[in-house]
Amino acid sequence: MNSEAMLAVAFSDLDRAALAAAVRRLEGPSFAGRIAALAGKPVGLVWQALPPSTSERIAKVTRRALESALDVALSSLRNGRLARGRLAQGRALHATLACASGAIGGAFGSAALLIELPLSTTIMLRAIGAIARQEGEDLSDPETGLACLEVFALGASSPHGAGPESEYFALRALLAREALEVADFALDKGAVRESAPVVVRFLARIASRFGIVVSQKLMAEAVAIVGALGGAAVNLAFIEHFQQLARGHFTVRRLERIYGADAVRTEYERIRSGCGHDPTPSQGIATRRGVSL
Repeated sequence: MNSEAMLAVAFSDLDRAALAAAVRRLEGPSFAGRIAALAGKPVGLVWQALPPSTSERIAKVTRRALESALDVALSSLRNGRLARGRLAQGRALHATLACASGAIGGAFGSAALLIELPLSTTIMLRAIGAIARQEGEDLSDPETGLACLEVFALGASSPHGAGPESEYFALRALLAREALEVADFALDKGAVRESAPVVVRFLARIASRFGIVVSQKLMAEAVAIVGALGGAAVNLAFIEHFQQLARGHFTVRRLERIYGADAVRTEYERIRSGCGHDPTPSQGIATRRGVSL
């Protein structure tokens, strides 16, 4: 066996179970699927109801919300305020804030999007930052802040993936270079200018996917329980959807720091190809190049 041989890497039972849970979170139902039951009908049935003017408004507000989130991710996250504050203390407070911001959307619809979406996005970023820290991320590292922001792009991923490989890894690879350039830019300049070309490209990539879920959320609020109660329920589902994605995302990153990216991806794909069934101990072997036990 030469130096290019693939060597086996054994995952601990605990880490294998954590990775299996991450696969379920990252490859599970889309946001539209989650809220279909809440809405009482497939949200896609009212997709055509969004006029071009509303779509344009969603795109602008989404971009603005992500610009604010980027500032938070590279400043407040850096000193740990997002992970240490009250907003990191649990689901109950997140639910309360979600209901408050969702009530605005439920009562006033797309007209309130300018107010509601930045608030919801900040609430989600706070929860994502807390999850990142729990999974061992260094919140003083700009790259961690950008990894938090990447979670917003994961929300539009296709359930169970359409191709032979997970869309999760394909999307991460797509964002990786631009995220590194933004991190270098932030370290070099000491601040982020949203007009900088590298920042514009990075945010546009995320906004194009986050905007899909925002549109689905807006449609769900239109067809779900009438009024503020429906908007609050949809917004809670919206926030919890991204929290689940964040837990999966940062679990994968934690395991990559232990076993290496290649080994984790190989095991991830093996679990995924098994339709999400948890592996038995005898199956928990992944492979990668150049790893010795």
